[in-house]
Amino acid sequence: MTPRDDVSHKRADLESYPPGSNSRDVTLFNLAVALYNGFAQGRKIGDLDEAIALLDDVLALRPSGHPGRPSSLRLLALCLLSRYDNQGVVADLEGVITLGRAALELCPLGHPHRGMYLNNLACHLKRRFQKYALMHDLEETIKLHRSVLELCPSGYPDQASSLHSLALCLSDKYDNQGVVANLEEAVTLGRAALELRPPGHPHRGVSLYSLGCDLKRRFDKLALTHDLEEAIEMHRAVLELRPSGHPANSDRGVYLNNLACDLQRMFQKHSLIHDLDEAIKLHRSALELRPSGHRDRASSLHSLALCLSDRYENQGVVVDLEEAVLFGRAALKLRLPGHPHRGITLNSLGCDLRRRFQKYTLRRDLEEAIELHRAALDLCHPGDLGRASLLCSLALCLSARYDNWGVVTNLEEAVTLRRAALDLHPPGHPHRDVTLYNLACDLRKMFQRHPPTHGLEEAIELHRAALELRLPGHPDRASSLHSLALCLSDRYDNQGVVANLEEAVALGRAALELRPPGHPHHGISLYSLASDLKRRFKKHFLMHDLEETIGLHREMLEIHPSIHLDRASLLRSLALCLLDKHDDQGVATDLDEAVSLGRAALALYPPRHPNRASSLHDLALCLAKRSHQQLTTADLNEAIALEQ
Repeated sequence: MTPRDDVSHKRADLESYPPGSNSRDVTLFNLAVALYNGFAQGRKIGDLDEAIALLDDVLALRPSGHPGRPSSLRLLALCLLSRYDNQGVVADLEGVITLGRAALELCPLGHPHRGMYLNNLACHLKRRFQKYALMHDLEETIKLHRSVLELCPSGYPDQASSLHSLALCLSDKYDNQGVVANLEEAVTLGRAALELRPPGHPHRGVSLYSLGCDLKRRFDKLALTHDLEEAIEMHRAVLELRPSGHPANSDRGVYLNNLACDLQRMFQKHSLIHDLDEAIKLHRSALELRPSGHRDRASSLHSLALCLSDRYENQGVVVDLEEAVLFGRAALKLRLPGHPHRGITLNSLGCDLRRRFQKYTLRRDLEEAIELHRAALDLCHPGDLGRASLLCSLALCLSARYDNWGVVTNLEEAVTLRRAALDLHPPGHPHRDVTLYNLACDLRKMFQRHPPTHGLEEAIELHRAALELRLPGHPDRASSLHSLALCLSDRYDNQGVVANLEEAVALGRAALELRPPGHPHHGISLYSLASDLKRRFKKHFLMHDLEETIGLHREMLEIHPSIHLDRASLLRSLALCLLDKHDDQGVATDLDEAVSLGRAALALYPPRHPNRASSLHDLALCLAKRSHQQLTTADLNEAIALEQ
């Protein structure tokens, strides 16, 4: 019999029981059941409205104490909940909760169905919590689920469901309040539920998924790799239970997305590129399941863009960055003003545009990045968890604009933003070291712009604080050692205190050890250490310092022929070191090499280059000295011609 036929049959039955007849309440109830079932199949809201009206009549015929009143309350609650799901009218949800409380009152301790009504009320309150995020609803939900568990002895058929539901509520409570004990209990309950849902159980996948999510939450909090590894294992198992083409596969995109996010976190933890490659592949698969118009398409576009950005940062393949920008723009179009995640997408796209600016130095990319970061910051209220990140992102862009165009107001705003971010990253915050470091770097720039300021002293203090947080083994320890050495070199140049120079050399050596040949910043550390050793030679005239400086310059020229410091600058610097060595030891070959290097440097400076004049002067100096030593007029004449 079809649902329509069943409704017709039940209407005919009702006609046999006019108002006042015995058993009219039963026929009304049966017709309501048929209409509810009809709605479940045909989704006609009229069926639901009629069922609700009939059940109101049923309740009038089944007063308090009537044995059928609890079941009538329960069915009316189900109908109102279905209408709430269909139309979103909050009054229906409130009615559901009122009915749930009334039904529970009719099932005191010892009643065989008390557990069912406790669970129903808990589920209804959870729905209201999801609507309004009122903690008292969640607290009551947790209390009710605990009561259900107390009524479920070991081996009870619904025990796994109760364990699972309570774990979900505790996870929500952790998300709202951050109390780790709630998360720990959620994991424990999730494991217990999973044990009761062995392979082959119809709800095993749900338990695997939820437990995996809680383990990922715990990894995000405690950074224990085994939690993330287990979360990945759980989410892989879920996908195996929901292969492509599975009839219950409407959530496969969610499972693909979650496993991809786990793998991205694993990459961020251990920098193994195969994890990131797999994450990108999974995100692409999820995106294919979320075509235009799908509610989660923007999420997939955004997540895929993040992974492609990470791969660009790791491998430098520009195609990844271009695709990240493309997907970021597509996600932003789907997250219009008013969308709860618009700010995150604005910030991510801004970061990718800044990366592209760093690659191509196209001003429009940086200007758009600044515009996007400001828009994201406008959407972020004081006290929001992500505000510090937005402040830092905008500061990075403004600092880059200062580096390229020298507008000091950009640097001043960057410093202000970084100070605000540091206030939001107090001691113990996982990102405090990064904020300390970046603020220190901008303060050094302020000092270089206005040497009398106190910016350098504060920069040194902040770099020391960042270094204390970056213990041996920290991936950014070399950067802190290098930057602190630069600041101490500046202070030596400014104040002449040799202890600063000695510490700069020591820090530079430590940074270089952490940046061996092949490291992308090996050349920068070589150059900085060479510069400090040259300073020390100028102070103490110890030949071993000069010899080491020359060796470092030679290494730079051999392994970094196109280093960003530019080859011409390195050639000139090495030539001057050899000239100093010749002045001390008088070896003619040093002077000859200095001349050759000077010529090579000059050849790399085209006419009107700002450094061409000083390069001409350096070469003239070397030639003049060689003329004086070897008494050759050709060198002298060339030196005179170069100086003219």
